[in-house]
Amino acid sequence: MPHFVTLNERLHHYAHHKGAGARAVVFANSLGTDMRIWEQVCANLPPEIPTLTYDKSGHGMTQGGAGSIAALAQDLAALMDQLNLRDALICGVSVGGQITQALAFARPDLVAGLVLCNTGYKIGTADLWATRIATLKQDGLDAMADGIIERWFSADFRRTQPEAVAGYRLMLTRTPQEGYAAVCGAIRDADLGNDTNQLTCPTLCVAGGDDLAAPPDVVEALAALIPDAQSTCYEGIGHLPCIEAPSRLAADIVAHYAHLP
Repeated sequence: MPHFVTLNERLHHYAHHKGAGARAVVFANSLGTDMRIWEQVCANLPPEIPTLTYDKSGHGMTQGGAGSIAALAQDLAALMDQLNLRDALICGVSVGGQITQALAFARPDLVAGLVLCNTGYKIGTADLWATRIATLKQDGLDAMADGIIERWFSADFRRTQPEAVAGYRLMLTRTPQEGYAAVCGAIRDADLGNDTNQLTCPTLCVAGGDDLAAPPDVVEALAALIPDAQSTCYEGIGHLPCIEAPSRLAADIVAHYAHLP
């Protein structure tokens, strides 16, 4: 059930399934999406596992205001503190994976393990993000959406699931422009290598073979940076395995969860 809470002087939207287990799985979203991208992953998890999904700053039904990866991680930490969640498995995709890296470094008490999907310690270049922000301000998200969708989803998914693609395009274009721009700026300014290299929690890195936004080499570089991290690549899958391969991702989450200390 969705809920609202004021944290860091801003309204946040989240859904918390309490389950019967002691350890929760917490999910962090990508740029231009909201917490609904995790629905099918959560549906494939055992019902006893508690889950937390939420809308990050400036997305979905959460107010904007966070302008850095550190601030986005502080929002998640405040939400987990509010719900008294500790020692959780945190799963993030794209910028959500950067948020979870920053959370694990700043608040290791909250994090028992990580699943980092289609992300890196650095994503793209400053010029790339500056160009995207400028295009956003000039043309708006609707004009950019088709190119973004091509980076999100594999060609096969776009061909065989046109209604789903159209629906997620609407999710993207209805994202507040200010919130989208702020998170673009946060990704532009983020280089988490020095901090992420110090993480010690068990980590699984997931790549998509057809991901054009954070290709497998970006994910492999991240996995190589984290001591003892494991990695896997979903061939034929794009940037959002939570949408294209939710049952496979859920199975990998459950397996990783089961081996946490």
